[in-house]
Amino acid sequence: MKNTMVRGSIAEFVGTFTLMFAGGGAIIMTAAMPGGGGGLVSIALAHGLALAVMISATMHISGGQLNPAVTFGVLVGGKQGLGKSIVFVISQVLGSVVAAMILKWAFGGIVAASGDGATAVDAAKLGATLGGMELGAGVIFILEVIATFFLVFTVFGTAVDQRGVGKGPMVGGFAIGLTVMMDILMIGPATGASMNPARSFGPALVGGYWDLHWLYWLAPLVGGGLAALVWRYGIGLEGDGEG
Repeated sequence: MKNTMVRGSIAEFVGTFTLMFAGGGAIIMTAAMPGGGGGLVSIALAHGLALAVMISATMHISGGQLNPAVTFGVLVGGKQGLGKSIVFVISQVLGSVVAAMILKWAFGGIVAASGDGATAVDAAKLGATLGGMELGAGVIFILEVIATFFLVFTVFGTAVDQRGVGKGPMVGGFAIGLTVMMDILMIGPATGASMNPARSFGPALVGGYWDLHWLYWLAPLVGGGLAALVWRYGIGLEGDGEG
């Protein structure tokens, strides 16, 4: 059991590190490149591809959760015990923090393409998930709840429910990555499209970007919990629970 927990924790750390490193790095690169590089599309692709690859690589080890909102949903859905959930969330948060530290160290000297003398890291706020377009906290909260609901609903359909898992881990990783891409394209500029408290916590801690940070924990947990309840009690789950 201990070895299983250790292996799962390492998988969750590496997977969430990859998400923050690739996703945050893409945001920084858009700030560094004239014209913004690929802009929103490249940012969505970086996050989606990172998840598709890492979920496929870690699903058979830890379930490829890589997100406290997903872990909370799996807990609410009765598919994982509290102890393992807490350990996985800690691993996810640490992975994001370490990735944010490396991004700040590696790219801290790159000048932003804006021409105002700011670094790309400062211009991109280290890839932090922050509200935009002058939306109020209530609107951002609802949008993040909905986006995370889509994500965790997809996780249950492709990676938790045994009827979906039977199609293979690549299906789950691909579908979940596409859902994150969809959400970023849909609400990224408006809310930061977090859907993942660990992804938000890394740049917030390392860069000091704490605006509405409570929201980027509460909204994903609410959305993930709702998706788990809808799937568990509305659709039904197949497969034995895991402690």
